[in-house]
Amino acid sequence: MSLAMNGLLSSLRNLPKGPCRRSVASVSILASSAGALALAFGTAPATASTGFPAAAPARTPPRIALMEVAPEAEASPRYPMTPERRALLNTIRFSEGTWAQGDDIGYRIMFGGGLAPHLERHPDRVIYSGGYASAAAGAYQFMPFTWALASRALRLQGFGAHVQDQAALFLIQRRGALELADQGQFTPQLAAKLAPEWASFPTLGGRSYYGQPVQRYALLKRFYDDNLAQLRAGQPEPVAAAPSVCTPAESLRCQLQSLEAMGTGSKTLGL
Repeated sequence: MSLAMNGLLSSLRNLPKGPCRRSVASVSILASSAGALALAFGTAPATASTGFPAAAPARTPPRIALMEVAPEAEASPRYPMTPERRALLNTIRFSEGTWAQGDDIGYRIMFGGGLAPHLERHPDRVIYSGGYASAAAGAYQFMPFTWALASRALRLQGFGAHVQDQAALFLIQRRGALELADQGQFTPQLAAKLAPEWASFPTLGGRSYYGQPVQRYALLKRFYDDNLAQLRAGQPEPVAAAPSVCTPAESLRCQLQSLEAMGTGSKTLGL
């Protein structure tokens, strides 16, 4: 009998007696003894570091297809854009004060009218303005916790225009309003479904869901209908004329000047 076999038998004799009394040490002895037995019979090669067989690779559990996100997710968004969806998104921006005549600078607007320094992430910065305090930011005035919810659900990266659009459509669907939005009609029912998400949207009673400043339904419907007609006709969305040259362009002064030129200025935005 080999030395390895003798070691195995000795280890087994020393194990604690009685049911269900295996300690961590006894499990370790069994594991070591099993390795020695495998060596004794030549069934497994020894590793250089331990002298015992290399552990079998852990079996990788099957991946769930629904959780997989392709690297080209941005090129193939979860929510394809249609004129009807774009018109609703633009109406939300108009209602929230981030329309900025359709310019992409609206994706950088924070509560109170300031601009986020970049779109690498949600700024998550509380601003005090007009008697309110809020950390809302972006074209759809995402609160930090709402943005975290949407971005994690969709596995979004950054805070750019494309991902903000996707996150907003996710919130619309979460409120059970995406099917209504796809019908291409801005109805009081659609506005009311989104009122708990965007405080500037009116409820069926014409008030803000949160008791804050609210837009009139007739105004939002007129904007929506005009915007949808332009989108369906293939006309480009209106953008503001290029602002006068300001240097340095990246300074906050120049950014605010550009914002003023587009008509949003530093007015208080809805949450």
